[in-house]
Amino acid sequence: MAYPNTLIFVDLASDDPKAAGEFYAAVFGWENDARPEGVFHRMVPGQNFRLSDGSQSEVGNLHMGIFDAANARPNPNPEGVEPRQLADTGRKARIWIMVSEDDSVERIIGEAEKRGATVLWRNHYWKEFNGFNHCFRDPWGNEILLWVKGGENPQIPDDYTRE
Repeated sequence: MAYPNTLIFVDLASDDPKAAGEFYAAVFGWENDARPEGVFHRMVPGQNFRLSDGSQSEVGNLHMGIFDAANARPNPNPEGVEPRQLADTGRKARIWIMVSEDDSVERIIGEAEKRGATVLWRNHYWKEFNGFNHCFRDPWGNEILLWVKGGENPQIPDDYTRE
């Protein structure tokens, strides 16, 4: 079998990349790398993926981009192309974020709500992948799922929904 194609980046659409960059920096503690500011923002989580012993590997954590829906770059046409607005109906991409052991779902959701996010659900356990999850919609309509590993013999609180 040939080496698989590699996912290298995910971009979220925004009508205000500067504000979206500030949102994600505050909510997740990521570096907001404007390149250039207001046009494209690269969100840099920092550090590297952890090995099973807890030490960091040589593989850096994945980055995420935020682009301006009015003129998505790159594009061969410097003026951009249609559509130039955010999608407002139907499903969009869902972004899954593993919550660090150094952080908490409560802090993340609190920061997100304070900055205009809408909580879609909290306190759900998905047995198939053994994880606790919570979800919010950012002010630009993107769904962000927070994931916490269940571990061996997970203790599922009574107030959690299950599937």
